[in-house]
Amino acid sequence: MATQPRTTSGTRRTFPSPHELPTPAGAEDWRSLYPYSVLFQPERRTADEAAFWFCDSQHWPTVLKPFETIGPELAAKCLGQFNTRHFLVPPASGMECRVHLGYVYLSPISAPPDEAAARVPEFLRRAGYYFEHWDALLDNWKRKVLATIRELEAIRFAELPDAQPYEEIERGIGLDAADSLLGDYDRLLTLCHRAWQYHFEFLNLGYSAYLDLFQACRQWFPGIPDQGIAAMVQGVDMELFRPDDELKRLAELAVELGLEELLTSPTPGFARTEGPTSGPGHDTLAAIARAPRGRVWLDAWEAARDPWFNFTSGNGLYSDDRYWRDEPALPLGYIRDYVRRLRRGECIGRRLAELVSERVRITGEYAALLDPGRRADFEAKLRLARQVYPYVENHNFYIEHWAMGVFWRKVRQLSALLQRAGFWPGENDMLYLTRDEVRGALFDFAAAWAQGSAPIGPAYWPPEVERRRRLVGILAARRPQPALNRPPEAVTEPFSIMLWGITSERVRSWLTDPTMGGDLTGMAASPGCADGRARIVHSPAELDLVQDGEILIAPVTSPSWAPVFGRIRAVVTDIGGVMSHAAIVCREYSLPAVTGTGTASTRIRTGQRIRVDGMAGTVTLLD
Repeated sequence: MATQPRTTSGTRRTFPSPHELPTPAGAEDWRSLYPYSVLFQPERRTADEAAFWFCDSQHWPTVLKPFETIGPELAAKCLGQFNTRHFLVPPASGMECRVHLGYVYLSPISAPPDEAAARVPEFLRRAGYYFEHWDALLDNWKRKVLATIRELEAIRFAELPDAQPYEEIERGIGLDAADSLLGDYDRLLTLCHRAWQYHFEFLNLGYSAYLDLFQACRQWFPGIPDQGIAAMVQGVDMELFRPDDELKRLAELAVELGLEELLTSPTPGFARTEGPTSGPGHDTLAAIARAPRGRVWLDAWEAARDPWFNFTSGNGLYSDDRYWRDEPALPLGYIRDYVRRLRRGECIGRRLAELVSERVRITGEYAALLDPGRRADFEAKLRLARQVYPYVENHNFYIEHWAMGVFWRKVRQLSALLQRAGFWPGENDMLYLTRDEVRGALFDFAAAWAQGSAPIGPAYWPPEVERRRRLVGILAARRPQPALNRPPEAVTEPFSIMLWGITSERVRSWLTDPTMGGDLTGMAASPGCADGRARIVHSPAELDLVQDGEILIAPVTSPSWAPVFGRIRAVVTDIGGVMSHAAIVCREYSLPAVTGTGTASTRIRTGQRIRVDGMAGTVTLLD
């Protein structure tokens, strides 16, 4: 790899080119893991190096298995279609997506200036229609999403029969069980694509409305902090918080019914259960069922479970994410913590009244600075931002958590079916194939069944899966570059700034040599100041290590980590802007947060004393 030029201060001028990054020893053939369309190709080197790419560790913080590329591929495709083909968003088209050394990189595509100007009238017409009919269209959206989830649930990957039933002969159907098997796999992919299209149908419009308010406030109120604008829309009711709210209600009900001892007895809340009906979580539920009034609590548990426990401690974008509905030890662990806090006399609810009061105060103070004409414009923009703001988070529950949770369950069912046929050693090893390779393996399986012969897959795939497993493991041992190529003089693409926190200042900070030490800066994501010991968390599996009073440091957080927020004093992440999940959730839970630091999870060590200033966007290392 070519040496990156540095200034005397230790700051590089540019990030490495993807074509020059060294491959980890033993992973020289890593490119064979992924589809050609997501790889940097030698023939396109000039174009690749002319663009600036940032690592989307906010959504894909760890190395992807081959099948998991379906997430970033569909996300990039569907984001682009709504910007470029549906609503004709003036300044921005889509995002190019690449997978390099196992990690996801994105590069924003800005619309050419003349094209952007030409889009304006049509954008106003199309987006205006959605804004004017927001509630009705959103109700229709929810019906479409729930119908898609039901269709996903209905897919069954069953064993192929020894012979087609005689009744089908009588009816002259003329199709076999493999027809359904192959068709259901294609249906699974189609429904996943549909869910991702619904994901973006309203999302960029939601960001656009907030961005419109944001830019207007910057013009009307020079010097207004980003958090001042964010506070104008805080304290709203969001369905994304409903799973956590249900846990709190169950904790309160347990105390009311005298069941708290059963929930606080030594049980590892984050431990994996031993089987479908045994293990710590199921054993706790069985003990509650035997207790007086335990049935009352279990009825409330079942009512909350569907649909609100279709929630993962991850982000729903990886095949091995663990879901509350499947592993009751996960939500029971959170409930246990809430019960203990209730017994200590703590308030476990969100400080909603305080958030609303602050929202009213800030809005009123800034509105008073405007003349009547501008005040009317301000109030109109604010009204629209508040109307669309909940969707920016609510879609996360319906798509990433619920729909994708069902999708991954069906993927694992199919993988287990082919594992029983000898195609690979582990139940979930199909994830080491691309989705197109799976179609080939599935046809091999179906054709051999139809012919009465042995499939080729059991001889071909086991050693290949083991090779790929080894490659993924090697890639996962190295952290990704935060970005690739020379950064632009100024980052102006609005969604990159607001969602990912990719600003000119943040990019420059990423270029600083991480070995030089010193304090960190990031986005001022949620107000407040807190001192404490750091706790580095790289994955949901480490959440049970978080102790009371610590400061959580992570590459990125998930909204489903909210139940842990009662234990901690502040949050710091490597990536994320003022509209990232971490920023929004921390503001709603009144926790100081600094996002987009670039390197906090690698530069800070667990146990180190730090100070987080969520208003200034700084992280001070105290020792």
